Formats: sequence, structure tokens, C-alpha cells
Amino acid sequence: MTIYFESECEADFNFDHEKIAKDVINTAIDHMNFPFEAEVSVTLTDDEGIQTINKEFRQIDSPTDVLSFPMIEYKNAGDFSEIEENDDLFNPESGEVILGDIVLNVQRIYKQAEEYGHSTLREYAFLIAHSMLHLFGFDHMTEAEASVMEQKQREILDILGISRD
Repeated sequence: MTIYFESECEADFNFDHEKIAKDVINTAIDHMNFPFEAEVSVTLTDDEGIQTINKEFRQIDSPTDVLSFPMIEYKNAGDFSEIEENDDLFNPESGEVILGDIVLNVQRIYKQAEEYGHSTLREYAFLIAHSMLHLFGFDHMTEAEASVMEQKQREILDILGISRD
């Protein structure tokens, strides 16, 4: 497992954010029975940074809490059976599957934790779990899809003992 971290802004969390990210990513990989070693990129940014990315890649000119950029297109979410057939999904140097990128808005993490009445740790971990599910092909465009994602997010956070406080 390789996780690349980049900070484009100050992140003054009261927890080890790199360790928590690794824990959530590894738990998501294990929980989803992902059968390969994987590579994920995690970037911390602010409202301005994520708004720029959101506008460039999604044509939405506003900040958001998290963006996910999966490198794999799945026929069915969580079905990893065709990955081995596509050499382009593997980093030739490490042999790891390149799952994709997670971009987190630090300002929104603080704001949403306060709005929802839970810790910044819980909000941070939740957004990473949410994003990992996107990297595995899950979405929340319909009620049924949202329900599946919400359940899987809860399961990942429960395994880690990260509750809403």
C-alpha cells in the first residue's frame, strides 16, 4: 500500500491525519476485499483550492468538501474481477493498482464537524471512507446507491471505532 500525501494549506488537526488516512484507506480496502496492493493520493486543500479543481474537472464553480478521482471504471461497483486484465491500472514500478486521488477541503472538515456536532477526526475519516467508496466505483446518485454507500461508510468507520460522538 502506497499513500501519497500533499498539503496545499495549513492543516492543524488534533490527530495524526496521515495515520488516520492510512487506517481508513486500509480498512476500506480490507472491508471491500480489494485483492491487490494499491496506491492512493491524498491532497489537503482549502475552499479556494478545491473550488479551482471542482471548476476545472466538474465545471462547478464552487467549493465542496471532498473530490474523488477514480482511475478505474467499473461495470459494477466493487467488482474487481476485470482489473487484472488491464495492465494500465498498475504502476509499472511498484506493481500496485492505482486507485485514484482524494482531495479534501480542510476548511469544510472543520465547518461540517461543527455543523454535524461531531469531531474533526470523525469528519475527516468519514470523507476519506466516502471517497474510497467512489474509488471502488460506488456512487450516490439514486436513493438505492446512496443507501449502499451510507451502509458501507458506517461499516468502515465502525470497524475503526470512529463514531459520531
